[in-house]
Amino acid sequence: MTDIQIHIDSKTYPTAASPTIADLKLSLNSNEFICLVGPSGCGKTTLLNIIAGLDNDYDGEILVGQQHTHPKIGYIFQNPRLLPWRTVRENIELALDGNQSPDVIDELLVAMQLTASQHSYPERLSLGMSRRVAIIRAFAVDPEVLLMDEPFVSLDAPTARQVRGLLLKLWQQRPHTVLFVTHDLREAIALADRLIFLSAAPMQVVSEIVVPIARNERDNELAIESFRQQLLANHPEIKQLL
Repeated sequence: MTDIQIHIDSKTYPTAASPTIADLKLSLNSNEFICLVGPSGCGKTTLLNIIAGLDNDYDGEILVGQQHTHPKIGYIFQNPRLLPWRTVRENIELALDGNQSPDVIDELLVAMQLTASQHSYPERLSLGMSRRVAIIRAFAVDPEVLLMDEPFVSLDAPTARQVRGLLLKLWQQRPHTVLFVTHDLREAIALADRLIFLSAAPMQVVSEIVVPIARNERDNELAIESFRQQLLANHPEIKQLL
């Protein structure tokens, strides 16, 4: 996996009076977990769609290594987007191109604790289980970059904590570069190697902060809260972005 450079000179919607994104530069290091934090409506989902190649109406460039190309993407949306007439396993299989071994799905189902539910239909799943299926589907394609757009929104705190833990365990087993959008600073600290704080539109980078907490301490709520308080005290500019 090579590093990825993103430079969005401008992204403006046809009906908008001003750009949604302007002169935004991001560097994604190989296998790095990055959390994007910014106010609602600042353009975070637009940015993910551009990176994914779903929105090509912008001025700028994306470099994978030295090549002008879009990286291979796994995308996890706010809504799990499971087809109701297909089972868990069938929903995952739809994302594959036929070259992957079925063993990959089996391994991911074990990692996400869903083996017993692989032949169930989405209506039989809780929201937390559906989100775990979406995570499996994204990892199964072996992406260069995994995009996650507030994937744990609306989950209760214990369920969100459980799914975050499973996600981190899976990511450590199968490293990918991750861009994870969240409004929850505690969640961002628990997950990220690096935090990127984004301004309101036109969206630009306000701050980039490395999370110094060791990976084996990310379930320590006291350590996370201590670093959160330190961040807010030392970087007052980010308070208005939460």
